[in-house]
Amino acid sequence: MKAIIATRQKKLRRAHRTGVRLRGGAHPRLVVFRSNYYTSVQLIDDSKHQTLASISTKSLGQADQKKNKTEQAYQIGLEIGAQAKKLKVDQAVFDRRSYLYHGRVRAVAEGARKAGLKI
Repeated sequence: MKAIIATRQKKLRRAHRTGVRLRGGAHPRLVVFRSNYYTSVQLIDDSKHQTLASISTKSLGQADQKKNKTEQAYQIGLEIGAQAKKLKVDQAVFDRRSYLYHGRVRAVAEGARKAGLKI
């Protein structure tokens, strides 16, 4: 039980450490959430307190849903980058929360960069 509590505390500390550096800046935040099955991404403007764009792997087409989770994450990175371009947002701050920059989180960031979003 102590190991579970220690793991949760480490995760909260990482989330707090990354969040404090990012919130309230001049650029919108690109926030990633990953569950066991899905990955979702939001583009949030902290100065206006509103979500500018969001996408999830649930909203991908049938052909994309047959790919593995990392490829799906890359695809939603491309989609959020395209939505950001439509909103005339060319730069964002990447908020990975408590997740390590690895796997799906990294794929989202690479997809957004490939779409032209500067992170």
